[in-house]
Amino acid sequence: MQILTLGINHHTAPISMREQVAFTPEMIQPALHHLKDHLSQISSSLLPEATILSTCNRTELYCAANDGQTSSDKTLFKNSTIEWLAKTRGIDSEALLPHIYVLPQSLAVRHAFRVACGLDSMVVGETQILGQLKNAVRTANEAGSLGTYLNQLFQKTFQVAKEVRGTTEIGSHSISMAAAAVRLSERIFESVAEQKVLFIGAGEMISLCATHFAARKPKLVAVANRTLERGQELADQLSEQGLATESLRLSDLPARLYEFDIIVSCTASTLPIIGLGMVESAIKSRKHRPIVMIDLAVPRDIEPEVSRLNDVYLYTVDDLGDLVQTGTDSRQAAVGQAEAIIETRVSHFMHWLEGRGTVPLIQDLRQRGDDLRAFEVDRAKKLLAKGEDPQTVLDALALGLTNKFLHGSLHALQHAQGEEREALMKILPGLFGANHSDK
Repeated sequence: MQILTLGINHHTAPISMREQVAFTPEMIQPALHHLKDHLSQISSSLLPEATILSTCNRTELYCAANDGQTSSDKTLFKNSTIEWLAKTRGIDSEALLPHIYVLPQSLAVRHAFRVACGLDSMVVGETQILGQLKNAVRTANEAGSLGTYLNQLFQKTFQVAKEVRGTTEIGSHSISMAAAAVRLSERIFESVAEQKVLFIGAGEMISLCATHFAARKPKLVAVANRTLERGQELADQLSEQGLATESLRLSDLPARLYEFDIIVSCTASTLPIIGLGMVESAIKSRKHRPIVMIDLAVPRDIEPEVSRLNDVYLYTVDDLGDLVQTGTDSRQAAVGQAEAIIETRVSHFMHWLEGRGTVPLIQDLRQRGDDLRAFEVDRAKKLLAKGEDPQTVLDALALGLTNKFLHGSLHALQHAQGEEREALMKILPGLFGANHSDK
């Protein structure tokens, strides 16, 4: 069985590449069906399993396949998966290759554990990625692409994450992306309390950001969302904290963007929501008062050309990277403890995986044993039916079973030569419970 993880993340690729590879939630189930079909066409013996994890910082494919163990088999599996990703996202594979990582077997397992624990995140120790990974696994299960091996991998992954969170301080001293967004705003505006804040989107990241900004008691908080009801729900939650709030439709943005001093956007849109012309118009209406725009979406919600405008301070999810790295020294001991736990759990999982490789052989041996037993028992019943002496029949039954049980091993030993014979002489006594030290 091959386990393979491949993808790109904030360590290996800029946002301009990550947004090309990203999948929206609606894309993932159809993509999983397509990926399974693609791999199955390579070889009928593949029986592939797949999960897609796509966030603002990473797009990763977790795959498992009952493929051959030759070098060419493994290369085919890897190359076909890379080819599928490039073709599906409309990217030239040559452009993708410098940014992609391919992790087989234990490396794939270790990576899954580290991702779930927040060790591979931009914010080391953050917890949001665990929820995103659970959602990815749930989607794969609903799509029918989660088989025995990936299911076991992710169940162990969640157990490891729980263990690390419960026994280390990996999440302590970390600054979240939401908190970093507030800090960036405070670099431009002395007080958020004097500003009007607009949130575009109403998902988990926007909710987190809204909570952090709400603590600064801004003058007004508005939520613009594709569905007005969902935006109103978040606005109502914020109004309970004593804030002035309102909800907008996305179609209201061109006319009202100029009203807001701080704009935080994170939607699942595949195309920019805010374009250069819209922001130019807003800046003119604001009489060039500064505006902070924080784009946490991948693909981006705000056209990158906006960053060239005077009086506009545009930050992407990558720009928040340096700010969230504070506290690294304080977390270093916890990181070391987490890595040690992960190494132990990787070893345990690989032992389970290797044991699964013997299952077909064990099943075959059991079936062979059942066939031999059935044959000898059937023969014994026929002899008894003829009136043969029961003791004689029992002796014949035992002798028949013993001879058939030993036949394969004795035949192999008698015909083996050299190193093969020596190896059998060492293995067979243990298989049959013989102990030479008792002689």
